[in-house]
Amino acid sequence: MCGRFTLITTFEYLISEFDIQLAFDEELFANSYNIAPTQQIVSIINDGTNNRMGHLKWGLIPSWAKDEKMASKMINARSETVDEKPSFKRSFYQRRCLIPMDSFYEWKRDGNAKIPMRIKMKDDSLFGVAGLWDTWKAPSGEAVHTCTVLTTEPNDLLTDIHDRMPVILPKEKQSIWLDPATKDKTELKSLLIPYNSDEMIAYEVSPKVNSTRNNSIDLIERV
Repeated sequence: MCGRFTLITTFEYLISEFDIQLAFDEELFANSYNIAPTQQIVSIINDGTNNRMGHLKWGLIPSWAKDEKMASKMINARSETVDEKPSFKRSFYQRRCLIPMDSFYEWKRDGNAKIPMRIKMKDDSLFGVAGLWDTWKAPSGEAVHTCTVLTTEPNDLLTDIHDRMPVILPKEKQSIWLDPATKDKTELKSLLIPYNSDEMIAYEVSPKVNSTRNNSIDLIERV
């Protein structure tokens, strides 16, 4: 699964790297070393003309849900079955998004212990992870915009760390995923594959990352 990640960059670079035409005010952006489910996360959609950057709450609530309790169980969607599950099928064809990251965390089992690992690109570059979004109307009438992160089988680097990894889309494939006109299941699912492990590294970090209350630069330092 993917349950924690980081986004450490400048607002200007984020806009440039993902070719954003419309975005929230810069003052609403802040670096984070420990992004967790239920938080508002930076996300990118395409409206048919422009790439738009905004915030979505991490934990998908399908539009047809009776309440928001589902969200905590919907932080990830398996790419293998995403086009079949009622909770994700509609969004798979109509509401796809990209979630910018510069690293994510996974916990490697060592006997009874779980060792936190940070996984990132060797060149420290940002990358975009495939996601889905939906809008749910709360009893108060408020529109709640939520999202989920797609996962796939691990690449060679992740195999010894975890049995899943987020779907990282190569830059040249991101526009295909975001384009609302793309409806072909075969084309879409062909994008949902493990990322090239040769471009990535992983290292152990502090167990401080286990608590969502911690959010400081020392969380990403190599142990």
